[in-house]
Amino acid sequence: MIGPTLGAGCTPPSLLITPVSGRRALEETELSRDSLFALDKIALIDVTGTIQNSSSFQLFGAGEHPVSVLLEQLDKARRDPLVKAVILRINSPGGTVVASELMHDEITHFKKSGKPVVAVMMDVAASGGYYIACACDEIVAQPSTVTGSIGVIMLTFDVTGTMSMIGVKSDAITSGLHKDSGSPFRPMRPEERQLFENVVKDMYDRFVKVVDEGRPGLDEAKVRSLADGRIYTANQAVELGLIDRIASLRETI
Repeated sequence: MIGPTLGAGCTPPSLLITPVSGRRALEETELSRDSLFALDKIALIDVTGTIQNSSSFQLFGAGEHPVSVLLEQLDKARRDPLVKAVILRINSPGGTVVASELMHDEITHFKKSGKPVVAVMMDVAASGGYYIACACDEIVAQPSTVTGSIGVIMLTFDVTGTMSMIGVKSDAITSGLHKDSGSPFRPMRPEERQLFENVVKDMYDRFVKVVDEGRPGLDEAKVRSLADGRIYTANQAVELGLIDRIASLRETI
């Protein structure tokens, strides 16, 4: 029996969930049943869109908080004795480092219940999407899935050329030498670039550690050789050991 769809959203077969306000209880939707007498469940939980540690944007008001939604879904699956396993259906290009890490930690905590968690990658499960997949007991991808993109990026802008053209000049008063590091209103100094590179490297090392721990067949050196930010097809990911196998969602169930 395929039991609850613990999914976020407002179109079938997902549910509208408001875990923060508490105005609406988390519910289940039965997608499929093997027989009338089937009782055991597989919980299908969706992780879609940008992974962020804040409420998603909607045209009319704030949307759902991805981390809070996942926590509530996993907690409900953990407390339901009929749920024997969880499938995490991932369709995400990634997101913020903290949100990815929080989701990874919640999945790791859930696994202490003894219930297996299988990641099923859809169109794309890259960067933060792959990060959280590494917390699962098994990673499965569709034949056309794109995954990988293991790495960290920090973007800054330099608009000094544009400001010069229109005759505008910025003058910042700071409490310390590096308080305005990364300001788009002046060129970045070499020492500031080094500071940012150190931050990115620290986060990158954490990403590598997560992949190393989540993929027993890979050692750290191998992970680093694969973690240059590139994306991989499902076939390439299987061959490299980044995922376990290629299968449809129904085959996985």
